[in-house]
Amino acid sequence: MSNMYAGLARDLAGDSLQIKRCSGRLLEMRKSLADVRARKSDGSLLLATWNIRDFDSNKFGFGPRLPETFYYIAEIISCFDLVAVQEVNRDMSALEKVMRILGREWQYIATDVTEGPGGNQERMAFLYNREKVWFRGVASDVVLPDTQLVVTPKNAKKPGEAVSIETDAKQQFARSPFLVTFQSGWFRFSLSTVHIYYGSDSGAQLIRRIGEIKALVKFFADRQDKEADLDRLGAVENYILLGDFNVVSPQHETMKALKSERFVVPDAIDGDKVRKKGQHFYDQIAVRVKDKRFKVTGGGMVDIFKDVFRDGPEDMKEYEEHLPKKDPEEGEFAAKTPEALYRKWRTWQMSDHSPLWVEISTDFADDYLTRLRGE
Repeated sequence: MSNMYAGLARDLAGDSLQIKRCSGRLLEMRKSLADVRARKSDGSLLLATWNIRDFDSNKFGFGPRLPETFYYIAEIISCFDLVAVQEVNRDMSALEKVMRILGREWQYIATDVTEGPGGNQERMAFLYNREKVWFRGVASDVVLPDTQLVVTPKNAKKPGEAVSIETDAKQQFARSPFLVTFQSGWFRFSLSTVHIYYGSDSGAQLIRRIGEIKALVKFFADRQDKEADLDRLGAVENYILLGDFNVVSPQHETMKALKSERFVVPDAIDGDKVRKKGQHFYDQIAVRVKDKRFKVTGGGMVDIFKDVFRDGPEDMKEYEEHLPKKDPEEGEFAAKTPEALYRKWRTWQMSDHSPLWVEISTDFADDYLTRLRGE
């Protein structure tokens, strides 16, 4: 079904210029996203992850999202069947606006906010189309046992210098990963969304980031291997991890950590295959699947600024009145030109991350019937 556009005129307060702009941009988005949307079928699952920047508190001072922006965000989400969303804030009104636009067949499951400075008052959520995906009844934050806590050096060490479990800090995740069990078609799986600690590019904080990734994959690998020993029917759970892992590059220790414990990044999205030059590698999808019928048939990354909040003077002029007079952020990262300020502002409208997705085959009927026939 198409999104619920009926409230667009009301949400834009009857402003004819904004209504014309929003409807025109949505038409362009529908054209650009047509190839992804065309992949929707009864026999596959379109699974995506998207860190929607600060959704939606305005605590950074770049102004709240415009009413039209929620339609653009919903347009992207509606291309998929199940989307993991990071950086949902304590106030869930922004998420509720998107859900209203998506329509009645969409549902969400969200975490409570993560308290403390590392948690940033964030939630994580799964948005899913109930016509394609159903919740299997288990939802939980991931809590590490004492023997698997993330070890962080109290003082920055030199590269390669080992940390000591006896003398260094041991802790849980800065933002607790969120695990939910789902099924789509014949494919049953446990899905965990994460927003891994970032900290710094070096020193103790980088060690903590790598430590969180290692702890996460070990936790689920141990669980799956344990289930393999206990399950007599061979129905061992399949695990998919996705979200903002703050991976630096395909060659970096952060990626090596993610691919440890026999987790695999599907070939369709591995490395720089779906990324343009200059795009970061923070967002990832990794799988540890026991079902031999499992197959990823495609993947990609959405260009969120292709049709909305575009580069160039036209859109910059269009939104000029909504920009702050100067960059609220001070120091070296402050925007020094009007163009830089606009490009920065638009990331608080859409995001500074792009949705990453894979297509997973979910129709195992032929295999099942063939086995019943005895071949």
